[in-house]
Amino acid sequence: MADAKTLIVPKGATGVLVFADGSAVFGRGFGAVGDAVGELCFNTSITGYQEIMTDPSYAGQIITFTFPHIGNVGTNLDDVEADSPYALGCIVRQDVTAPSNFRNVEPFDQWMKDKGRIGLAGVDTRALTRMIREKGAPNVVIAHDPDGNFDIAALAAKAAAWPGLEGMDLAIEVTGKESRLWKDGIWTIGHGYGLNEAGEERPHVVAIDYGAKNNIFRNLVKAGARVTVLPATATFDQVKALNPDGVFLSNGPGDPAATGEYAVPVIQQVLAADIPVFGICLGHQLLGLAVGAKTIKMHQGHRGANHPVKRLSDGLVEITSMNHGFAVDVDTLPANARSTHVSLFDGSNCGIELTDKSAFSVQYHPEASPGPQDSFYLFKKFVDGLKGAVAA
Repeated sequence: MADAKTLIVPKGATGVLVFADGSAVFGRGFGAVGDAVGELCFNTSITGYQEIMTDPSYAGQIITFTFPHIGNVGTNLDDVEADSPYALGCIVRQDVTAPSNFRNVEPFDQWMKDKGRIGLAGVDTRALTRMIREKGAPNVVIAHDPDGNFDIAALAAKAAAWPGLEGMDLAIEVTGKESRLWKDGIWTIGHGYGLNEAGEERPHVVAIDYGAKNNIFRNLVKAGARVTVLPATATFDQVKALNPDGVFLSNGPGDPAATGEYAVPVIQQVLAADIPVFGICLGHQLLGLAVGAKTIKMHQGHRGANHPVKRLSDGLVEITSMNHGFAVDVDTLPANARSTHVSLFDGSNCGIELTDKSAFSVQYHPEASPGPQDSFYLFKKFVDGLKGAVAA
């Protein structure tokens, strides 16, 4: 890392990562020109960079990819989790690889430019990752200028002034704005996403969108549900008016305690009405808050497609995909909530189940694609339970 006191930009540097303490890492910028401030994190996945960049849970964050070769499959119109990328930018070791996949529509660096996202290449991503693991996720500014003109002091001040994710409600910024019936079916090669032909006979799941990944809705459909999506600010009356057989609580960005200010009362009313609930990631944290538990900011967070999670009911280990910087504090769970899954990396809580209600949630992403498929069964578990209730 360069010492910001020198304020010397190395020859040929067109990109920089600036920390709140004034230190800086220089490299080669790509994608959009400009700067963005956010939290620096790392992701250990070796596939799925387009899905990662478009995951709304990454709002407010800049991603360090530990896999050195990013861009080899280019980009396409199918491998996205939302209409736009929500990650602010990314950092990679090697220059963006030229696309060599038959599904490519646009090279990754051009896609980043078109989407207004900043990239930084030529950086020792191992050193960045080690720093995050040791010191926690810092606030930073990522900047790209083809002429290499950077005011490091001003960028450092911008990083220092950013309040950070703790206490920040970002779900309100990324949620869909209106109710909609989910129409996508399952993806097949050469045909893309087919139409969802779910009929009225299927259990009706109302999904509250706190920043959901599209593949979650597709997997609910695959499991046999009919899905209606509501925005994060939906009231209980709006949920109830749709006569749901079950309610799904989605993933999303930011501090769950901040989002919980308006989300938790609705979830508590859903539970009081004995409507089955399934939550993922932020939805898991919100369910925990709704029953009286607390959430905590993690030191470095969990992000990647190779996280081992132990299922406490039988000891089976699932390899999972994760993306979260907050966790449910297991020591604050009430008597009617039990821990069902635990991270084998650090022992943090990765799942809960209520003993007096039909409600459960997990911290990880069972819908991962690409990624491990060990946990797809959770969608079937939820929807099959609704089928049984509907039949009864």
